[in-house]
Order: sequence, then C-alpha cells, then structure tokens
Amino acid sequence: MSHTHTGAPVEFNGTNSLTGGDSRTEQLNQWYTTGDTAYIIVAAAMVMIMIPGLGFLYSGLARRKSALTMIWACLASMAVVTFQWYFWGYSLAFSQTATNGYIGNLKHFALQNVLATPSPGSPLIPELLYSFYQLQFAAVTVAIVMGAIAERGRVLPAMVFTFVWMTLVYCPIACWVWNVNGWAFKWGVLDYAGGGPVEIASGVGALAYSFVLGKRQEKMMLNFRPHNVSLITLGTVLLWFGWLGFNGGSAFGSNLRAVMACWNSNLTAIMSAITWTLLDFRLAKKWSMVGFCSGLISGLVAATPASGFIPPHASILLGVCSGIICNYGTKIKNYLRIDDTMDVFSEHGIAGMVGLIFNGLFGADYIIGLDGVNMEIKAGWLNHNWKQLGVQIAYILACSAYTFVVTILICYAVNAIPGLKLRASEEAELLGMDDDQLGEFAYDYVEVRRDYLAWTPVKAYHDESSHIAPGDRHGIATYSQMLEGQSPDATSKRSDEPASRPGSGTKVEKEA
Repeated sequence: MSHTHTGAPVEFNGTNSLTGGDSRTEQLNQWYTTGDTAYIIVAAAMVMIMIPGLGFLYSGLARRKSALTMIWACLASMAVVTFQWYFWGYSLAFSQTATNGYIGNLKHFALQNVLATPSPGSPLIPELLYSFYQLQFAAVTVAIVMGAIAERGRVLPAMVFTFVWMTLVYCPIACWVWNVNGWAFKWGVLDYAGGGPVEIASGVGALAYSFVLGKRQEKMMLNFRPHNVSLITLGTVLLWFGWLGFNGGSAFGSNLRAVMACWNSNLTAIMSAITWTLLDFRLAKKWSMVGFCSGLISGLVAATPASGFIPPHASILLGVCSGIICNYGTKIKNYLRIDDTMDVFSEHGIAGMVGLIFNGLFGADYIIGLDGVNMEIKAGWLNHNWKQLGVQIAYILACSAYTFVVTILICYAVNAIPGLKLRASEEAELLGMDDDQLGEFAYDYVEVRRDYLAWTPVKAYHDESSHIAPGDRHGIATYSQMLEGQSPDATSKRSDEPASRPGSGTKVEKEA
C-alpha cells in the first residue's frame, strides 16, 4: 500500500509516534488539513444517527407492546460499546504493535497514546479522530444485533452480551481486515467499510443469538404484522442518511473516492429497493412500503464493503442482485427453524456477503485511487486479478464461521450466569417487553381510555356530579379496584352500580 500524503501543510515527521505527540512542544494540527478533519467529524455524527434509526426501524417492525424496548436496546447498547471501545476495544482492534494477525494488544488501553499520529486507516487524519469514527461503526454493529432480542429477550443480559461480544467477536474481525498487521489485510481482502466486521458479524451474530433464544410463542405469530409502518420508514430514512457518512467517510478524507462511495451507495440502495418491491408486488399485487424499506437497507448493506471499490454501473447490478438474493434469503430462517425476528441475517449478513463477492468481480484500481492515497492496490477481475474472488470467499467463510460459533458460546455462557437468563418468561412475553422490562410504554392506551371515559359525561352533567364512578374512569376494572383498596378481581362488579349504566360493567364487558 502506498501512502502518498496529499494536501497537508507539513509532512508528518514521525516524531513522538509512540505517544501520539506532545501539544506542549509542537503544533499537532500541522500535519492535517482542516477540511479532511471536519469531514470525518461530520461523517461520524451521521453514523451515530443510524443507531436511533435502527431503534425506530425495529420498533415499527415489532408489536406495539414491545416497541419501546427495541429503541431502548439500541441506545443502551451504544452506551456499553462507547465505554468498551474507550476501555480496550479500540486497542484490541487497531493497535499497530501487535503482530499476531488476529487481535491487538493493550498499547492503547483507555485511549493511551492515541493522539496526533497518522491513523491506521489513512495518513490524512489523526488517530484520535480515526478512533472516534470507528467507535460509531462498532456501536452501529451491536445495535443491528439487538434486533435478535425482539419481543422475547431481556435487556440486562443483552447489555452484558454486548460488552463480551464486542471484545471477542467484533474487535478480532476488525483487526483481521483493517489492522495493518491483520491476516486478512495482508491477504489483500477488499472490504471497504465493513462487510465482515459490521455486516456479516451483525447478521450471523443475530442469527446465533436468535437460535439460543428460541422461537416466539406460536400463539403470538398468528396474523402478525408490523405495528407502525411510519416508524419503519422514519428509521430507514435515518439509516439512509447516516449511511452516506458510513460509506462516504470510509474514504477518510474529503476526496473523490468519498463522492464515488456516496454515489454507489445511492445507486445500489434504490435499485435494491425497486427490485424488492417488484418481487413483493408479484405476490400481493400491492406496493409495499415495508418491502421498499427492506430492499433499501439490503442495498445499503451490500454497498458497505463495495462502494469504495466498484464503478457505478457495477453498483446498479449489485442493487438488483442484492434485492433478489436478500428477498429470497428471508426464507432461510424457516429452513433453519430460527426465529430471526427482524431478518437481520438476510438483510445484513447475506447482503454483506454479496457486496464482498462483487469486490472480487468488479473491484477496480482506478476507483480505489480516487482517494489519492491507495494508488497501487490490485483489485478484482476488472484488473485481471483472478485469485481475488477466492480470497473474498475465504474471508466470508472465516467471518461467518467464527462469528456463529463464538456468539453461540457467549450466549450460553451469559445465559448460565444466575440472574442473566437471556429470554424473558412466557408470561412476560405475552404481557410485552415494554411492561416487563421497562415499565414504560411507547403508547399508553390505559391513559387514553381513562381520559376518554372522563370526557364523555362532561357536556350533559357540567352542572352536577358525573354519573360515572371515579374508579371506572381508569377504564380497567382491576386497576379501579386496586385504587380503591380492594383485591383485584376481574370477574367482580361493584354492587352499588347497575350493570346497564353507561361506562360500568365487568372488565370483560368493557373490553368487548
């Protein structure tokens, strides 16, 4: 790899490379252009927006009684990852002094010695900025995995799983392909923005987590539909916006390769969305918004490893292929008998594999060289590098096998710890994860019903007391009895209220 420094006022002189520099004795900003630095900071913020985007997406796809839990899990996992990455995650993934090829050392423990030396990803940006940008990648990856806990997983064990999984799965795979001493990096694997560490690891990891959790109850699966398509659409739009920082920022500078990556990401995304929608239309004869969003996400995932390597016409073909393959890939969970609730394996794992294969076929050196740094990389078949496809496939198999086996082991280990059982009880599953795990709700229907019953008599009885008993204004008889100090009895009825009176009656009569 050639690192031709472009645009900076002063060439990095290599001083204080072990400590990252000393701002008391030298100007540490002199080696970097403010434009590149500003661009990557903005790109990092864009990637962070993807995490609440995932929360909204998963929330809309789930039932309303588990909607808030999905948002909480995504945001809370980001908090865990932020500490893990600061603590030792960045060091395990990117320390350049570890030479084993599989995982880093603790040279950068607690961000020690991370400051102004050129980053492992590019000489155009300092390592401190690079570590922050890579933090957002790690947080998005784990947020994707959180789709596995939908409607049946407990959140505390999921957070413990997050810390361990980041350490034993994400950090090693990131080291393989993005660390200059990683075995996949030395093999010449082409993985632009994370087909292995982000997409395969999250997709296969979610599949393994879902396998250990087990299926949702069959009675809950009857006539299941996403509860809020508007939330799905909002989440998808936030993801699309953030993905331009995800793929565009992976050029690690404000350069032509970043622009090409954004173009390729959009082309792949829209072609995949159109393809997926047409495939759904042939069956339902309806234009599906959920299908459009699913195809869009699959295309963006496929573009993640490929958008900085392939030309635009190949991106169009990639979008069509990812839309078809991932649409049919949603059926794989049925054959495996694994309840992958959010289709994370299909839309992330399989799409990431498709993008990596396209690098072997359509990777082009003139696309890579647009960043002004990587001028000598031989890409795929377009450059007559025939062995590249085999290298890509070997990398896919290694990432998939390692992630699946290690994730299952982590899940069983966490599940065996007292108090950290991964799956909620059957009663909690029927009640809903929002009530069982959070005690808060995305939609408080009890409050709405209470207000409705309180409003109805106002006009007719504004000069006298309402004929609706105070307890009945809560809408649910059991709650009314508890408020009046009685033992809850769903079948009982207040003896002083006539059954025919509006607003009265048993719980069963009210809900009917």
